[in-house]
Amino acid sequence: MGRKQAIVIGAGIGGLSMGIRLQSLGFDTTIVEKLDAPGGRAYVRRTDGFTFDMGPTVITVPHFIEELFSLERDRADLTSDDFPAEIVDESKRIKAGISGGPNTSRYVKIVPVLPFYRIYFDDGTFFDYDGDPEHTRQQIQELGEPGDLEGYGRFHDQARAIFERGFLELGYTHFGSVSSMLKVAPDLLKLDAVRSLFRFSSKYFKSDKLRQVFSFEPLLVGGNPLSVPAIYAMIHFVEKTWGIHFAMGGTGALVQGFVTKFKELGGKIKYNAPVSQINVTRKDGKKVVTGVTLGDGFVINADLVVSNADWATTYGKLIEPKYRFWNSDLRVKLTQQSMSLFVIYFGFRADGNEAAKLRHHTIILGPRYEELLKDIFGRKILPKDFSQYIHIPTLTDPSLAPAGHHAAYTLVPVPHNGSGIDWDEVGPRLMDIVFDFLSERGYLPNLKERLVCQSYITPNYFEHTLDAHLGNAFGLEPLLVQSAFFRPHNRSEDINGLYLVGAGTQPGAGTPSVMMSAKMTARLVAQDYGVSDEVLSGQASPKLSVSGTV
Repeated sequence: MGRKQAIVIGAGIGGLSMGIRLQSLGFDTTIVEKLDAPGGRAYVRRTDGFTFDMGPTVITVPHFIEELFSLERDRADLTSDDFPAEIVDESKRIKAGISGGPNTSRYVKIVPVLPFYRIYFDDGTFFDYDGDPEHTRQQIQELGEPGDLEGYGRFHDQARAIFERGFLELGYTHFGSVSSMLKVAPDLLKLDAVRSLFRFSSKYFKSDKLRQVFSFEPLLVGGNPLSVPAIYAMIHFVEKTWGIHFAMGGTGALVQGFVTKFKELGGKIKYNAPVSQINVTRKDGKKVVTGVTLGDGFVINADLVVSNADWATTYGKLIEPKYRFWNSDLRVKLTQQSMSLFVIYFGFRADGNEAAKLRHHTIILGPRYEELLKDIFGRKILPKDFSQYIHIPTLTDPSLAPAGHHAAYTLVPVPHNGSGIDWDEVGPRLMDIVFDFLSERGYLPNLKERLVCQSYITPNYFEHTLDAHLGNAFGLEPLLVQSAFFRPHNRSEDINGLYLVGAGTQPGAGTPSVMMSAKMTARLVAQDYGVSDEVLSGQASPKLSVSGTV
């Protein structure tokens, strides 16, 4: 019997991870990608000798990457421990993290980055966020209020408990029913993990600066620290355990590594192949997926389809309403999308002083914190002040720019397109304001005189190029009522043979979560299609095929 055919919509990190997983399960997989190259949100822009990662730049939990690169055809290895004891040994990794393992190193070089982030406050003081416990305590002593050092100890212990329960034990749990969520609710309540992260951190710190340092991280996955549940305190411990890393050559090099691995396993990718419809039919009283139709009308038949596209786009634009009940237009309308981003990509001449104030990852917080977040997430207005994240990868990898130059991007959180902001009018002005700020505050003096190239993207890019609903940058906003069971499910409730992967489904946004979603979805596919125990355990001969049906 021949192999089952699978289609993955989108060659983002989620789609590529899913493609690798499907090949390891024994499917013949084709990834169809709208753009002319892989990456999705991790697309790469090259100009004038500069290389710019357009999206994610932070790598955590390199074990997830190593696991993907270790997979082989018909050897899925889905039954072994998700977190082997050797990769949870905090004592070996707390200070500098770990880099890529032996399988990863065949495809891409991953190196630790220190500090993880330099965080500037509006008064010019800063906090170097890293994995060194002594250095962390020293900075808390210098910046904090009386009692904050002791408070950090309690915060750290609670973050550890949330990490152990919410990440190590439940990280790969697919919440497909209310009962599955109710089982863990008492533990989350006991850990105080359902109050907002900012309120949670405020329990332990009196200093406003430290409250910001230990609550800002959900912004990196589209969450509002004022409303995201405190279970996201686990990010603190994830980073403290495994560190922050960078793929030499940029995140695009990691993407290319995934492409290479996928093709080695026999997978195929079609670029410039936008999907206009997910095809569905009725069979034996059930709604069953049959494949996809591309924008040019070409039909590709398949036994299953996995969408790495935005959840709202997948159901709202690619599937006829008559086939949707749970994922209706009304549900799409009622969900809250994450914030969006204004990102400037710029190449500039080095003056040799860039490392005096900036690091590989630098965060500059504005004069307001809580009110700025309310402007972005609640009032959905573009304030005059802003916070930003600056990425200068050439401080680690000079090959990303011509000699004597730097490639950088700076990212400003902004409301999604539900705001009604005219970005054609606002974009050029905001770019000038950001450049002036960086120059006048001394972060990058005389920047405009040193610029070689510059460009920017707005929420319009996310909406029209990446097909993200309302131009969201991270899928659904990670609210408590949009998490776990209440987040779109990895297995469609409406249509047999349709699955989701990526930021819009469980567990959520962020590179590690997206890779986790691929493994979660792979397990659901394996259940539904009767994949053999030999394939699941990674012990199969490379000739076994999938023969089950849904």
